[in-house]
Amino acid sequence: MTAERVEPIAGQDERDRPLSNRTRAERWSVAFPFGWDADELVARRNLLRWAVMASGALFAATGVIAGLSFRLERRRGERQAVIAAAAVPPGSVHYFAYPTADDHAILLHLPDAGFVAYSGKCTHLSCAVYWNEARGQLVCPCHEGVFDPRTGEVLAGPPPRPLPQIELSEMGGTIYAEAEVLRGL
Repeated sequence: MTAERVEPIAGQDERDRPLSNRTRAERWSVAFPFGWDADELVARRNLLRWAVMASGALFAATGVIAGLSFRLERRRGERQAVIAAAAVPPGSVHYFAYPTADDHAILLHLPDAGFVAYSGKCTHLSCAVYWNEARGQLVCPCHEGVFDPRTGEVLAGPPPRPLPQIELSEMGGTIYAEAEVLRGL
């Protein structure tokens, strides 16, 4: 292939000529290299419509899953003996490990409500929760979270959820932990 010499346009100086090698007219008269018939298979508007619908479906599915997690209760742990009921007088507390040896739990003997037990892990950042007898509340010292000893509900501070409650039973003078119930996660 030989290089063709491009003649300057009449009245144009050779210095004004473009320096591009694409000055031949036949190079630009070639049809678009893609077939326009295939363009009708997927138009940009259809692709955008599909992307918006897929995003909406994923958003709705995420909302359903999040909604179900707030409604469902999850249970974990097996029946385990905690302590003799006579060893915990009214108004006192007993700390124990449940549902595993690495999980802390609190057993309270409330004078007017009997025995209640909760996870000893704060629902904010998993700090240890303890019984403050002077205030009559369950307290997380990390960020001043406060929980109601009767229900485990949040009274103050940043914890977003109540403490997981531990179901109890009493048989033969011994208190048993049946299961830890995780509510509204």
